[in-house]
Amino acid sequence: MQYPFKHRLIDNLIVMLLVFSSGGLLFVFNRNIMYSIFFLLLIAAFIFTGKKIKKSIFNAAFLTLIIVISLFGINYLFAVSAQSLNKYLYYLMVIITSTLTLVHFYNNRSKDIFISRLHYILKLIVIHAFIQAFAYLFVSGALKTIVHAEYECDTFNYIFYFAFLEEKKHAFFSLFGLDIIRNQGLFWEAGVAQVFFNIFFFLEAHIVKRSKLLLALTAFTILTTYSTAGIIILLLQFIYYVIVELRRNILIIPIILIAVLPVYNVFTENVEAKFTGEQEASFQKRFFDMVQPFFIALENPITGIGLDLYKFQEYRYNFIFSSNTFESLQQQTGVELKMSGTDEGSSNSFMFLLATMGFPTGLFFIYMFLKQKIISKRNEMLIAIIVLSLISSPLFLRPFFFIFILSGIMHAANRIQNQKRQIA
Repeated sequence: MQYPFKHRLIDNLIVMLLVFSSGGLLFVFNRNIMYSIFFLLLIAAFIFTGKKIKKSIFNAAFLTLIIVISLFGINYLFAVSAQSLNKYLYYLMVIITSTLTLVHFYNNRSKDIFISRLHYILKLIVIHAFIQAFAYLFVSGALKTIVHAEYECDTFNYIFYFAFLEEKKHAFFSLFGLDIIRNQGLFWEAGVAQVFFNIFFFLEAHIVKRSKLLLALTAFTILTTYSTAGIIILLLQFIYYVIVELRRNILIIPIILIAVLPVYNVFTENVEAKFTGEQEASFQKRFFDMVQPFFIALENPITGIGLDLYKFQEYRYNFIFSSNTFESLQQQTGVELKMSGTDEGSSNSFMFLLATMGFPTGLFFIYMFLKQKIISKRNEMLIAIIVLSLISSPLFLRPFFFIFILSGIMHAANRIQNQKRQIA
């Protein structure tokens, strides 16, 4: 099948915007404009490069929209306090752009083309991040501070970005004897960047299978994020890669062992710093974000407290929880929760979902995500990468990850249609 340059260009732009809408700095500083461009680009893709929409795809997408919009509407109406309409209009744009993206690739292209475009865009992002890992050594004297709302970072000509921290301006760490600044790539923080770097590693290792050099480059780039979740996922990917490749080439074992040793050393150093060292506050914040929203969900189990982030922050600031079971669990594990409150948002996507939307909707979305049909090969590894990442990143309801939820719902809707036709 021919794949014209015009189609390839449009698809690359769609996938690029899909990725950057889920934690990219492009959307942090220009969210409304970029979502408008994203939406118009999708409409243009249907007009200029699209085909007549198949009835089965249209019906499945329409039913999916009805279900999802209804769930968000119910959440808005039955939240524990008045919610910001603008926040729900934002989620409406997420739903629409995500659905149009899925329909475009299902109807006008194919899942294989989506995967190939995703691989291409993530490859460019990883290569940029690899260069950025060393760029600070040469551009640190020519940085400009840029600010938007509550976010600020330094940039070199809008090419390289270096995030600010509360305790010090930039975060350095030692890697193989080099002092390297923590790498956030083109995303708002390193923990978000590692998700996409690890997804690229997965695609390169198991789907595309083109370059061992790219795998090594990507592994190094993930290490430069100095993200605990990112390094844990990378170690799991190494183990998984050995299991898969062992059947074909037993010589892969010593090569992987050589690669794993430095990764493991960075991992142990990172974990020690997060649990008992100077970065313990980072672990405590994520631990608190896992526990407290769950107790909020237990008190608001049906529809949650609502998706308005500011209302969520107010609610959790005044929310005190106690549990004998949790106290006993802390004693048995030796892991102590030292935080008692915060007025910040939650970094745990899944607990935030349960707290804000309740168990019925939250568990439904998580189940549909697990049933995603976008990437079927090595599905269990992909799911593990995303789940482990989103435990510490608030991204589940952003377009890139939301399309996985929608794909599961559309697949279920399509099966219902097929069953009805068989009965008829």
